[in-house]
Amino acid sequence: DLALDHSMISLGSCTMKLNATSEMIPITWPEFTDIHPFAPLDQAQGYLETIAGLESWLKTITGFDAICMQPNSGAQGEYAGIVAIMRYHASRGDGVGKSGRNICLIPKSAHGTNPATAQMCGLQIVVVDCDESEKGGGNVDLADLKAKAEQHSAHLACLMITYPSTHGVFEEAIKEICEVVHAHGGQVYMDGANLNAQVGLTSPGLIGADVSHMNLHKTFCIPHGGGGPGMGPIGLKAHLAPFMANHAVQAIDGPHRGQGAVSAAPWGSAAILPISWMYIAMMGGNGLQRATEVAILNANYIARRLSASYPVLYTGKNGRVAHECIIDVRPLKAATGVTETDIAKRLMDYGFHAPTVSFPVAGTMMIEPTESESKAEIDRFIAAMERIRAEIGKVGQGFWPADDNPLKNAPHTQADIVDAEWSHPYSRAEAAFPLPWVAENKFWPSVNRIDDVYGDRNLCCACVPGVA
Repeated sequence: DLALDHSMISLGSCTMKLNATSEMIPITWPEFTDIHPFAPLDQAQGYLETIAGLESWLKTITGFDAICMQPNSGAQGEYAGIVAIMRYHASRGDGVGKSGRNICLIPKSAHGTNPATAQMCGLQIVVVDCDESEKGGGNVDLADLKAKAEQHSAHLACLMITYPSTHGVFEEAIKEICEVVHAHGGQVYMDGANLNAQVGLTSPGLIGADVSHMNLHKTFCIPHGGGGPGMGPIGLKAHLAPFMANHAVQAIDGPHRGQGAVSAAPWGSAAILPISWMYIAMMGGNGLQRATEVAILNANYIARRLSASYPVLYTGKNGRVAHECIIDVRPLKAATGVTETDIAKRLMDYGFHAPTVSFPVAGTMMIEPTESESKAEIDRFIAAMERIRAEIGKVGQGFWPADDNPLKNAPHTQADIVDAEWSHPYSRAEAAFPLPWVAENKFWPSVNRIDDVYGDRNLCCACVPGVA
């Protein structure tokens, strides 16, 4: 029940942006909400105009020649993109069977959905190493990529890569990476999860990608908290366009007519497309570029400010990150026993949702402020993280016991604070109001810490009693 109108939600790789009311209003109109997905197209001309306009804008933004609006999520966009690549190879007599192109190169820095999608499509995954140098690092190891592309040249189907990478840095050799794959007959699938750091500055098409998904529920402002509907359309270069998804019930005209579907409806969750249409229309080209610049600026501001308290794991050769940064909690855990989970739970006492925990590197936190947050809000988050670091220091110094301190007991509920049997070595005020501004607008956690692992591994049936 915490939302962006309460505090920033700095989930790395999730791009949780503020959503303007003016963007949301059109999806309340019955003209958009009440039409059937398979209504005769002469009754859906407004929808078609909206979709066509959005496709045109997305082509300009991404540098692709065609857009397929059907996928309902980024993962579904991945699937649609890889299927298009496989169909393309098959059309050239280079099918994906054992004698055809069945190898997918995936860097260690990839999203987990990348190998899952490749395997679901019948491809064999070959992992590419990343640079782990002390200064910077996190980029794809170009030498390893070249060696594996050469080794699997006759069977190379594609590379799946995220740009900027999931490590929070711009792949400095991204164009050369694409050229290497193309030289061996492969295609480049660019994971568009981090498109928020590209818009207006560069584009997947310019870089060399052949196909990429774009999370409209991230970069283009459709809210996706709480499992809300997503849209993951893909952009394709002209040579792949004839192989993108179509629909048997409501076919879309074009050279791809007759191709199978990846979603139940021809334009996916079309009812939410007006949100992205409104966002792009109101921002305009200059506004979109400015948003990208501010997102990168905000992330670097956080990385620089927090670097004295927490090591920043990956940076580029100039010591900069992209639109998100990864802070390393592992040294603190080794020294004090305080984990990234403890920090995540303690942030709830400060009124913040935690950043992404233990992805893509175990024992770390990935922070993405986006362009939505003001400097004042980012400074509040930094102040919370610095105070938490001071609390960790007290644990390390023995001032608080390792098993009874504000971090291990977080989050603290109202019931905890009013309990007459308070026996902790820190005060109620330290637990619930660790900084002065927290008391001004306290957002109370409703329950204490949940055992995440237990919940993941044990089924809890919520069936109505007596109902099978």
